[in-house]
Amino acid sequence: MSAPEVLPAVAQDSHVRTIMKTFSWRIWATVTTMAVAYFITGEVDTAIAIGSIEFLLKLLLYYVHERMWLLVPYRSK
Repeated sequence: MSAPEVLPAVAQDSHVRTIMKTFSWRIWATVTTMAVAYFITGEVDTAIAIGSIEFLLKLLLYYVHERMWLLVPYRSK
Protein backbone atom coordinates (compact mmCIF):
# COMPACT_ATOMS: atom_id res chain seq x y z
CA MET A 1 0.00 0.00 0.00
CA SER A 2 1.51 3.33 -1.06
CA ALA A 3 1.29 6.63 0.78
CA PRO A 4 -1.38 9.10 -0.40
CA GLU A 5 -0.20 11.63 -2.94
CA VAL A 6 0.45 15.15 -1.62
CA LEU A 7 -0.84 17.71 -4.11
CA PRO A 8 1.19 20.85 -4.77
CA ALA A 9 -0.54 23.93 -3.36
CA VAL A 10 -0.19 25.92 -6.58
CA ALA A 11 -2.28 23.41 -8.54
CA GLN A 12 -5.19 23.51 -6.10
CA ASP A 13 -6.75 26.81 -7.08
CA SER A 14 -5.94 29.62 -9.48
CA HIS A 15 -5.77 33.29 -8.48
CA VAL A 16 -8.70 34.03 -10.81
CA ARG A 17 -10.86 31.36 -9.17
CA THR A 18 -9.95 32.65 -5.71
CA ILE A 19 -10.85 36.20 -6.76
CA MET A 20 -14.20 35.02 -8.18
CA LYS A 21 -14.98 33.12 -4.98
CA THR A 22 -13.95 36.14 -2.93
CA PHE A 23 -16.31 38.51 -4.78
CA SER A 24 -19.28 36.13 -4.76
CA TRP A 25 -18.95 35.54 -1.02
CA ARG A 26 -18.42 39.23 -0.25
CA ILE A 27 -21.60 40.21 -2.07
CA TRP A 28 -23.70 37.82 0.01
CA ALA A 29 -21.97 38.73 3.27
CA THR A 30 -22.18 42.49 2.63
CA VAL A 31 -25.88 42.39 1.85
CA THR A 32 -26.37 40.56 5.16
CA THR A 33 -24.24 43.11 7.03
CA MET A 34 -26.14 46.04 5.51
CA ALA A 35 -29.46 44.43 6.42
CA VAL A 36 -28.35 43.97 10.03
CA ALA A 37 -26.95 47.52 10.16
CA TYR A 38 -30.23 48.90 8.83
CA PHE A 39 -32.24 46.80 11.30
CA ILE A 40 -30.16 48.14 14.20
CA THR A 41 -29.85 51.78 13.13
CA GLY A 42 -32.90 52.30 10.93
CA GLU A 43 -30.70 54.46 8.68
CA VAL A 44 -30.03 53.53 5.05
CA ASP A 45 -26.99 55.82 4.78
CA THR A 46 -25.37 54.25 7.84
CA ALA A 47 -26.10 50.73 6.60
CA ILE A 48 -24.52 51.52 3.21
CA ALA A 49 -21.46 53.11 4.86
CA ILE A 50 -20.94 50.10 7.13
CA GLY A 51 -21.45 47.71 4.22
CA SER A 52 -18.99 49.58 2.02
CA ILE A 53 -16.22 49.56 4.61
CA GLU A 54 -16.91 45.93 5.45
CA PHE A 55 -16.91 44.92 1.77
CA LEU A 56 -13.49 46.37 0.99
CA LEU A 57 -11.79 45.26 4.19
CA LYS A 58 -13.12 41.73 4.21
CA LEU A 59 -12.56 41.31 0.47
CA LEU A 60 -8.85 41.66 1.07
CA LEU A 61 -8.87 39.54 4.23
CA TYR A 62 -10.77 36.69 2.56
CA TYR A 63 -8.41 36.61 -0.42
CA VAL A 64 -5.38 36.42 1.88
CA HIS A 65 -7.12 33.72 3.94
CA GLU A 66 -7.82 31.61 0.84
CA ARG A 67 -4.25 31.91 -0.41
CA MET A 68 -2.83 31.02 3.01
CA TRP A 69 -4.89 27.84 3.08
CA LEU A 70 -3.21 26.81 -0.16
CA LEU A 71 0.04 26.62 1.78
CA VAL A 72 -1.39 23.87 3.97
CA PRO A 73 -0.64 20.53 2.31
CA TYR A 74 -3.39 17.95 2.13
CA ARG A 75 -3.44 14.44 0.84
CA SER A 76 -5.49 13.04 -2.00
CA LYS A 77 -7.49 9.89 -1.37
